[in-house]
Amino acid sequence: MRFGTFVPQGWRMDLVGIAPEQQWETMQRLAKRADDNPDWESIWVFDHFHTVPEPSEEATHEAWSLMAAFAATTSRVRLGQMCTCMSYRNPAYLAKVAATIDVISGGRVEMGIGGGWYEHEWRAFGYGFPSAGERLGRLRDGVEIFRQMWTKGIATHAGKYYTVDGAIGQPRPLQGTSAPGSDANGIPMWIAGGGEKVTLKIAAEYADYTNFAGSPEGFAAKSAILEGHCREVGRDFGSIVRSANYNITIGETQREVDDRIARIEDIYRTAGVSDAEVESRIGGFRNDLGSGTPEQLVERFREVEKAGMTYAITNFAESAFDTSGMELFESAVIPELRGS
Repeated sequence: MRFGTFVPQGWRMDLVGIAPEQQWETMQRLAKRADDNPDWESIWVFDHFHTVPEPSEEATHEAWSLMAAFAATTSRVRLGQMCTCMSYRNPAYLAKVAATIDVISGGRVEMGIGGGWYEHEWRAFGYGFPSAGERLGRLRDGVEIFRQMWTKGIATHAGKYYTVDGAIGQPRPLQGTSAPGSDANGIPMWIAGGGEKVTLKIAAEYADYTNFAGSPEGFAAKSAILEGHCREVGRDFGSIVRSANYNITIGETQREVDDRIARIEDIYRTAGVSDAEVESRIGGFRNDLGSGTPEQLVERFREVEKAGMTYAITNFAESAFDTSGMELFESAVIPELRGS
């Protein structure tokens, strides 16, 4: 099993209480920590502008700015977003941004991409909030433009939502393009989301990786649908790496787990999150597959691995303040799963 981890950027209230001038230092420290530890294959941020579970004036640092900064300040770990909203940036422009950062990083960018969902920030930033069908249509147009820009160095596409005519994609990304005329895919593409009729079909056509429901039952169900779409489009289902996200609240005992969750609850309450949302979020942490002792987590991850989940993207909600949970996961969980 492979492992990635999120770097706190504020979106999930995970920088609350840290002074603005110290937030980049905090993010950089945790990125370097992952870069120095080969247990972690990748680091991740979210592509959002307003905090959850409620919009607030707490900072949410922009995803692709962080990608460029991490590219310049790390040397090994791969760099991803979970996931970029296609409609927030013109896809030809975004393909060029990603390629430039791939060059800066020495070929370490992962492109996480999806249709988007957070209505409040869509409307607040002037994007409107089109139907799910239109958002997914934009996703399809956009990933086709990505692929052309990265593999051919130029894109021409007359789509329903995005049109480009001879958009030059230089520099091309370093990944998959070392030989002239290479037909490799370029930057690995993660199609995130579990929409069964459209999103998973787009994934079958374009994805190198998917990211959807993390429970054994949910993961198996989405995988079966993805496999069906792969058959329809003539894609090798086994060529797509399937991943899922997990909130990790770990402790040697249940008491330690409860204490860790209580500290996360305190962060939400400090930020002024409503009681109803706090209760909902904390319930989500308690019920996550990643909540428990090391032995429990190993057993659960092995179960979902049987359904085909081979890449776990982890989130440690308190990591900006306390890395003891990460340390326990690194010492007691990852070694049990690394070679499984």
